[in-house]
Amino acid sequence: MSPRFDPGREASLLESTVASEVLFTGHFFDVARDRIAQVDSSLHTREYIRHPGAAAIIPIDAQGRVLIERQYRYAPRAVFTEFPAGKRDPGESTIDTAVRELAEETGHCAAEWAFLTRIYPAIGFADERMDIWICRGLEPVEQRLDSGERLQLHWLEVEALLALCLTHQIPDVKTHIGTLWLAQMYRGQIPWPRFQPAQAWREHPPA
Repeated sequence: MSPRFDPGREASLLESTVASEVLFTGHFFDVARDRIAQVDSSLHTREYIRHPGAAAIIPIDAQGRVLIERQYRYAPRAVFTEFPAGKRDPGESTIDTAVRELAEETGHCAAEWAFLTRIYPAIGFADERMDIWICRGLEPVEQRLDSGERLQLHWLEVEALLALCLTHQIPDVKTHIGTLWLAQMYRGQIPWPRFQPAQAWREHPPA
């Protein structure tokens, strides 16, 4: 049974912005410092990253395998196993981001897309919102990696990907979450989401 939370009680948790300043403006994100007021009128400071949002993609081929990337991430100084993903460009919906990133990073387009879930990867210090999409009906297109972007592509069975999660070899949050959802769907424990062409999602995006 799902828990029931009381919105009335949660009103005491809310914070309102009194003042805001941008400390840093970068190519990828901005850093802001806000002065906020809590419901007891006390004032506090919040520093956080302003992020344009992102999309992650779970591509599935005709054999039911999943396409993943191996990519070096500079901040943690390590190579990670990840689903393809990227940040939103100005004016993009996340389905547009997903379609673009699938082509650019993996060299594929997809006939059908399904919205899986929405996550906030780093709620303690960033407002980034990421939509996770599943796609199938893959066809090859030209791969267009960004300058300086290097990655390797691998097709894995879902159970192999799950085994990597369960042995602590996939610390990337979007890939960990997506894999756990995917494994339950393959095992029939939860239903698959609705697949439709990308254009249908543009016309009626997920809430």
